[in-house]
Amino acid sequence: MAIKLKANQRTDLKQSTTRELRQHGSVPAVVYGKEKEPVTVSVNSIELLKTVRDEGKNAIISLNIEGKSSVDVMLHEYQVDPLKDELVHADFYIVNMSEEMDVEVPVRLEGEAVGVKDGGVLQQPLYELAIRAKPNDIPEEITVDVSELSIGDSVMVSDLKEAKNYEITEDHNTTIASVTPPEEMPEEPETEDEDAEPEVINEKDDDGEGDQEEDKE
Repeated sequence: MAIKLKANQRTDLKQSTTRELRQHGSVPAVVYGKEKEPVTVSVNSIELLKTVRDEGKNAIISLNIEGKSSVDVMLHEYQVDPLKDELVHADFYIVNMSEEMDVEVPVRLEGEAVGVKDGGVLQQPLYELAIRAKPNDIPEEITVDVSELSIGDSVMVSDLKEAKNYEITEDHNTTIASVTPPEEMPEEPETEDEDAEPEVINEKDDDGEGDQEEDKE
């Protein structure tokens, strides 16, 4: 079921107007799709962030645009001001609910690996898995059980079971998670014995005099 979100049409694209929108808690956005004319809108920033946080970035959103019919969209991308930590722009892509599409789904590891209990380190090189599915069949996340992994073991994409409602398009040779051996402590460099006598340079003879040239007559 699509999540409903209200949007207002945006016709004045001047920077001053856009700045004022943000000051009032809205974020400027663009709605586009195949064979569709782009539409400039604005949505409530807090409501959009809440939708993404609660439903995931691949959530289907029923965007109710003022003066137009509702459209089913997905959040394609968004920009955040790193200094203010605020949304500054968003792109919505119109989806066809009957067509498959390529998306990336978050991967979550579950279970405590046997190898970790033995001192190993769990690594996760892949955090998002590429799949192809119809919009309503896109999972919020894909879980991978790592509890049986010992030190030196790994889980590959090829180890995942294909689901009936989506196709995995990720390279099957990609590693999702692995348990590596614990890092060995580096050996301390050998140091010379502090009690050893230092090397004497130009050591004198026992009589206290060094070698001297004989006076020439």
